[in-house]
Amino acid sequence: MLSMTEQTPSPNPAEAPIDPLSTHPASPFLRTEVPPAVAFASPPNVVQQVPIYSTWVVYRTQIEFGLAILAYLMVLVGSVIVVQANPQAGWRYFVVVLPVAPAGFVIWLTVRSLAKLDELQKRIQMQAFAFALGWTALITFGYGFLEGAGLPHLNWTYILPLIAVLYALGAVIFTWRYR
Repeated sequence: MLSMTEQTPSPNPAEAPIDPLSTHPASPFLRTEVPPAVAFASPPNVVQQVPIYSTWVVYRTQIEFGLAILAYLMVLVGSVIVVQANPQAGWRYFVVVLPVAPAGFVIWLTVRSLAKLDELQKRIQMQAFAFALGWTALITFGYGFLEGAGLPHLNWTYILPLIAVLYALGAVIFTWRYR
């Protein structure tokens, strides 16, 4: 008499009898078999590599901003030298205004980089800008009264650096505040 495990295999696997689950109880005398292979092989053990980005990709905004500032400074120094060498030339007004073009490019880069920020960073930058605007207005307004009292007149070119310093100060304050 043949037991269930000693049956001869059928040539057609579809006709092979199915053993009930209780046929092979856990026994130390029965040899266990390796489960059949899965239809899809497991993926190879590949070491995850961190993508290597170029300096341009990682620091693109900073590089563009730095090059635009460099262009502004070069055009500014060049225009000042040319105008000082030709103080009576009729075209000196056009040369003096040339640094406005790279400065406009700096503004465009700044607005473009602000558009890429997340909501919290946009909020911090907006508050830093409001801080700089308010304090610049207060300082220039107050100094206007002091000029009336006898202090020397200041050139308008000092206002933009004042805004930049106050903007940076505001960005530091509001970044610290939201940490």
